[in-house]
Amino acid sequence: MSNHANTDAEKEVSSWGFQKVFTFVDKPAAYYKPHRHDGLTTHLILNGELHVQFPEDDEPKKQTFGAGARVNVAPNRLHEVWVGKDGCTMVIGEEYDN
Repeated sequence: MSNHANTDAEKEVSSWGFQKVFTFVDKPAAYYKPHRHDGLTTHLILNGELHVQFPEDDEPKKQTFGAGARVNVAPNRLHEVWVGKDGCTMVIGEEYDN
């Protein structure tokens, strides 16, 4: 994905009202144990896959998101993340309480 495309995607995520926006490239098969963020986060997938599960849901299930998908995680919502076998490039937006 070109830097121009990344910049356009970052502008798009910024237009959604997120205060901090950046492109992040995750290595293949990375794993993030269950965790929380203080504010709303969004992930706009540019390429690759992200697998997300919300362990505190009544019936937790791992959901897969690919290129073009937007994944929102509510403030303080426990979530667990697996990166696909080819890695994942995404634009992340973070919102903070003022």
